[in-house]
Amino acid sequence: MTESTALGAEDQKIVTLARSARARNAVAEGAAVRDETGRTYVAGTVALASLELSALRTAVAMAVASGAESLEAAAVVSGAEELPAEDLAAVRDLGGAGTPVFLAGPDGQVRAQLQAG
Repeated sequence: MTESTALGAEDQKIVTLARSARARNAVAEGAAVRDETGRTYVAGTVALASLELSALRTAVAMAVASGAESLEAAAVVSGAEELPAEDLAAVRDLGGAGTPVFLAGPDGQVRAQLQAG
């Protein structure tokens, strides 16, 4: 999958939210996840001297802290060509092995659809 227009409306929404978080916060990555009730959680990269988290792990942590019991999908907007295994593991831990993770470039175009497992 290379075009974001191939996504359903709800998946396109989380890509757009991830892109917005990246731009708004001027960070390396933006991410958004959608939980089992349709709620979304949006985050950017955390880069503090004492704490570093990818945008996706931060979004998953926000979902867990808010009481989410599962994930339906996740999206990351980044200049990276691939995601670290730790990011996919965080999605798998909450959403299960089949949870789709959309990796989009800074222009919002989805370059890959990955599976959390």
